[in-house]
Amino acid sequence: MTIGSQKDIDGLKEIGRIVAMTIKEMKRHARVGMTTKELDDLGGQFLSRYGAMPAPKTTYDFPGITCISINHEIAHGIPGNRIIQPGDLINIDVSAEVGGYYADAGHSFQIPPYETSIMRLCEYTQQTMMKVISSLKHGVKLNEIGRIIEIEAKKGGYNIIKNLCSHGIGRSLHESPTEILPFYNKHDKRVLKDGMVITIEPFLSTGAGYAVEQPDGWNLGVPDNSFVAQHEHTIIVTKNKPIIVTAV
Repeated sequence: MTIGSQKDIDGLKEIGRIVAMTIKEMKRHARVGMTTKELDDLGGQFLSRYGAMPAPKTTYDFPGITCISINHEIAHGIPGNRIIQPGDLINIDVSAEVGGYYADAGHSFQIPPYETSIMRLCEYTQQTMMKVISSLKHGVKLNEIGRIIEIEAKKGGYNIIKNLCSHGIGRSLHESPTEILPFYNKHDKRVLKDGMVITIEPFLSTGAGYAVEQPDGWNLGVPDNSFVAQHEHTIIVTKNKPIIVTAV
């Protein structure tokens, strides 16, 4: 989507705020002994309170309101009877729609007791995302996103999950520009334009370089015992600093 009016900006900011608050609320309530289904139900109740529809369910008939992935899962984890354990690495990914506008955000964090290596992975991934976002504006080549993620991952001692990408969003959950790769592709000549709406979502790994679909047909996991963190914001590209619509 490309912004056409202030109404578009206001609509994206509204759904972005709801998505961000939902993640914050779910993280606040996440605790040892809770099932991922119970955590998902909390997210669903919060979205309903603001009249928001869960995008994974309405768009793809995903069997949950939000995506909750734990430990060696990377993305699209189905909420269920899995019980949250001490020290679990959790990723909550929420995407939703209000008034025809969509926003998507994700957040990785650890349940206490904290482990230094996991905490660093989460924090470094968030810093990488923000470094990318701060570098984007009208006229910048789209492959700059992948270039920065690749450089920052290597600098931090991490690998990137190469088959999970950022994407366009706005009037639907996934739209043009598609496949915004997390590594540098010199053949990608696309350029960011003023008003373009996209997600930025690096997946940094302590080992694996790609995600593998699990037998349930949704969950994406690692082929080893490595850990992966993801942080995601929906942004509006401008001629200056990007607008982060999923920031609280």
